[in-house]
This record gives sequence, structure tokens and C-alpha cells, in this order.
Amino acid sequence: MRRVSVALTPPYDVLVGPGALAHVGDALGARRQVAVVSQVAVADPHADVALAALRGEGREAECFTIPDGEAAKTLGTVEGLCRELAVWGLRRGDAVVALGGGVVGDTVGLAAALYHRGVAVVQAPTTLLAMVDAAIGGKTAVNLPEGKNLVGAFHQPLAVLADIDTLASLPASDYRSGLGEVAKYALLPEGDTVARLLDAHAAAVRDRDPTVLTELVAASAEVKATIVASDPEERTGARARLNYGHTLAHALETTAGYSVTHGEAVAIGLVFAVTLASVLERVPADAVTRVVTLLDGLRLPTRAPTGASVDELLAAMGRDKKAHVGLTFVLPGPDGMTLVDDPPRVAIEQALHAVGVGG
Repeated sequence: MRRVSVALTPPYDVLVGPGALAHVGDALGARRQVAVVSQVAVADPHADVALAALRGEGREAECFTIPDGEAAKTLGTVEGLCRELAVWGLRRGDAVVALGGGVVGDTVGLAAALYHRGVAVVQAPTTLLAMVDAAIGGKTAVNLPEGKNLVGAFHQPLAVLADIDTLASLPASDYRSGLGEVAKYALLPEGDTVARLLDAHAAAVRDRDPTVLTELVAASAEVKATIVASDPEERTGARARLNYGHTLAHALETTAGYSVTHGEAVAIGLVFAVTLASVLERVPADAVTRVVTLLDGLRLPTRAPTGASVDELLAAMGRDKKAHVGLTFVLPGPDGMTLVDDPPRVAIEQALHAVGVGG
């Protein structure tokens, strides 16, 4: 079992390893009533572990579910969940456990941020993507038809429980999606340990070896924890580098109706971003090769799905939350990962052509 500290005020831990979910009560203090919120497909194999641990400590615990899929990330889902919690009698001094992937973590986290103006939440991610990214850092949000994660709040958890056992039954497409975010960490300046693990244990990572996964998730969590602690609410710009590859990724997800998984979209976004950086002469041309080689080794896509439109993607990228004026991208360069505003359209189109869009 590995423990990664997120150095905020107050600090909290990310517990990584097989069986981590059984430690759900450790961060709850004197809180006696706990709502475990999940989805049916996740609750069936995993909720009993959390409920047994909570009830075994004398707490009152009940499981609630929200709908499946990205379509569930709406204000309507948040309202429905809050009403169920109110009927059940959850009070401000109680707690919520978000048990599931990124949809659950984002949606339930926002509900916890809003209910009674904020109740405590424990994030218990059950997907690789959520373990290394969405569950850490307190960002919660739901979607609008106009874009992804446009309505949200910062609400830091009491703890994050990354139970590696839950990854054994994860569908192959969901597991591969998580590797997209892992690849991002390997490409960040802080991600040397992640990159070394991927280089040394690529086959074990693909085979979901629990020992290697514990180290990989912990190493990824350490990168995110370090960056989050330097900029908890994205006020200085330091945290923006976590969005490497995400400007195009979110646009692809939105315009494709979420038929592309987040991690696949991030992988394509990484190729786009490093190509754009190369076109702008911020990085040498072989930087693109390194990114493509890494993604190929993880069996991740490097080209956008057929039918992606330049104009639609440009419009969607213009609605990205990072945008200062027109289009804003996180790009590598001589000073590391930095925000770049409004690069020339011809450079953007050239980078889009590199991932199969237009041209």
C-alpha cells in the first residue's frame, strides 16, 4: 500500500493499493452518517466493501446510484441526488463517498460541494483514469450542451482511496482510457518516474499487474499532488499544465457526442499539442516522435476519428475554460509547459492535419 500526501490546508492522503477501499472509514472522524454514491454497474461489485467497512464501525451507511455515462453529468443529476440525500436525512456534518469513475467523482463531488453549502466527500475512484487524475485535486463539475465541465466548483476530498483491486474487472476500453492520462504525466517535466515505469514495465502495465499498477498510480498521483499543491484553484497558472493535450481532447469529446473516451481524446490531444509546439519552433521535431512512440506502446490512438471538422473543433476549443481571449493551449517549450494564447490559425490547422483533421 502506498500513501501520497496532497499538501493543502488541510492536507489529505491518496491511499493506493489492493484493498484500499476497506479503509474508507479512516478519514471520516466522528461522522456517523455516510452516503455511498455510485452507479449500478460499479455498486454491484464494489459498494458492499465500502458499506461493510462503514457499518462495521457503527456508522449509518446507505448506497445511492446515479445514471451511467457522460450524459449523467448534468445539473439535473445533481439536483436529483441532493433531493435523495435530503429525504434520507443527510446533514451538514455527515459525509458522502463518491464510488466510481470520473463521472461519479465529478458529479457527486459537485453535489457534495453544493448540498448544505458543502458536506465532506471521500473520493473512491474505480477506474484508472479517475485514480490518476479526476479524483485528486478537488475539481468537480458537470457538462452543458455547449461544452464539458463548464459548471463546477473546487471541493477538496477528505481522502482518496485508489483500490487497485477494482481495476481487474474494468472494461478494456476504460482501462486504455486511463492510460491516456498516465501518458500525459509521463510527458510532464515532473513525470520522470512515470516515464521510467512505462518504459520498464510496459507489458505488465498492459496486463494490469497489481504491483506495477500500485507503483504507477502512486507515481502519477505524486505528480498531480505536487502540481495541485502549487496552485489549488488554478489562480497562478501553474496547475494549467495538467491540461496538456486537453484543449483539443475536450473539443473532440464534445463534438463527437462523447463517443470518444476521455483518455483516447487526450492521447490525440497530446499529438496535436506537441505538433503545434513543433510548428511554433518551441520544441524540436523529434519531440513529436517521442510522443507518438509512447502512445503506440500503450495502444492509444494518435489520430482523430473520421468526420472531425476543423471549424467545429476550433469553435469548441474557443469555449475552453483556459481560454483568455481566443484560443489558449498548454504547450511544451524551452521554459517547460506554459500557456500559449492565440497561435496563428495556419499553425493550428497544420497540427490538426497531423492528427487527421482537415487537409
